[in-house]
Amino acid sequence: MADQDEGVTRMKTKRCFPDDVLAAIHKALVIGIRAGSKPHRFIAVWAVVVEKRVFVRSWSHKPNSWHRVFLEEPRGTMQVGNQEFAIRTVQTRSDRLKDAVNRAYLEKYKTPGSIKYARDLCRAKSRATTTELILR
Repeated sequence: MADQDEGVTRMKTKRCFPDDVLAAIHKALVIGIRAGSKPHRFIAVWAVVVEKRVFVRSWSHKPNSWHRVFLEEPRGTMQVGNQEFAIRTVQTRSDRLKDAVNRAYLEKYKTPGSIKYARDLCRAKSRATTTELILR
């Protein structure tokens, strides 16, 4: 990803969340996301931090799911505690990252009540929805 400006090439960099926000996401059982720009409530989702990056997966694959909205309009808002952040989303293609996200879900959500859902999030259908949340 490079921009050219008067013969100078500049690399575009992803804007990273501050370390304290990453720590809060890592510790939180759920975060809130609002997909798209239309007014809507926050939806609670499970999020993991991998390589100082934030990832979410969709458990539901319905046509009106937050994941489908992000596919059409990759902007939204993330809520962590009482803080809100403008985000954009990128669909993850890397198998290496998807494997790391699998491990992160299974490590974070390993209680008897959570593990079944964490395993579901690691199955092919949910794995295909791996979405990175990026600060805008």
